[in-house]
Amino acid sequence: MGVDRNSVPSIVDRARPVLAGAPVVDIRFLKETAVLVLGEEALLFAARDGEPRRLAVHGGAILSTASDGARVVTGGDDGKVVATLADGESEIIASDIKRRWIDHVAVGPGGVVAWSAGKQAFVRSGKGAEKSIEAVSTVGGLAFAPKGVRLAIAHYNGATLWFPNAKADPDRLEWKGSHLGVKFSPDGRFVVTAMQESMLHAWRLDDRKDMRMSGYAARVRSLSWTADGKWLATSGSNQIVIWPFHGKDGPMGKQPQLRAPSENQVEVVACHPKQGVVAAGFADGLVLLVRTDDGAEVLAKRPGDAPVTALAWSASGKLLAFGTESGEAGILDLA
Repeated sequence: MGVDRNSVPSIVDRARPVLAGAPVVDIRFLKETAVLVLGEEALLFAARDGEPRRLAVHGGAILSTASDGARVVTGGDDGKVVATLADGESEIIASDIKRRWIDHVAVGPGGVVAWSAGKQAFVRSGKGAEKSIEAVSTVGGLAFAPKGVRLAIAHYNGATLWFPNAKADPDRLEWKGSHLGVKFSPDGRFVVTAMQESMLHAWRLDDRKDMRMSGYAARVRSLSWTADGKWLATSGSNQIVIWPFHGKDGPMGKQPQLRAPSENQVEVVACHPKQGVVAAGFADGLVLLVRTDDGAEVLAKRPGDAPVTALAWSASGKLLAFGTESGEAGILDLA
């Protein structure tokens, strides 16, 4: 599928290069400061102005990242869960007794943090109380519900919904296969998992109705909800796949929107926090901004020497940061 983008409007010249010096595995914003999560040991703080600051927070690879906008929480192969504030101050939230890898982290309302090591998932409240649960297999993903302290835990053959503060037994959502990521819809009505196979699975929580979301060329590694919560943008194909979640039935019986067709696979998606726009990073290093309603495109980064591995918007929607597998990175100022 040859796609000519020579006539697409470009904002490439608005990007400020950031010398990451290592593969960028994730990006989070703390206000107007982009925090680039590097593959080994460190975070790189890139403010809107000034030189980036590198801060070592782990004694090895960084495996997982989450943020609530006030801090970046990371899990490493050193068995530590670390919270880092915008001023660079870091705090070790937890150290695994067996020095197991911290595969997943999540943050929720009221300062609550979750992490997993092997089959165990842990939750620590903002006041410091800690609880744990053992999943049926190695934890594949963690996500908090948008309201209340309810944790979704992805694992083999489905997901578990757990209220750490309740005495009730955890709730199981079942579907055969390996589930390696999980998200709640912004209204809390649906839970979506990414699978080892090239598909997603979703459950409507009020009646446990479930649905397969297939048609992908590869495993879906990146999911992002639009600002209004009505659409879920995903990677895993040679175009952005955007599923409808408005209405009572969500994507049941509906086809997704397909945007920005390419010869290369979409690796990362990030929805604008206020507008109907999706940023998409491709395997050839290309970054596009794509309007969801009509598919109109803006070129944000030209193809490079490595796949795009991270994209993030500031909460204001005025800054977009990108990073690649080779360490190429930059921040676009759209103000």
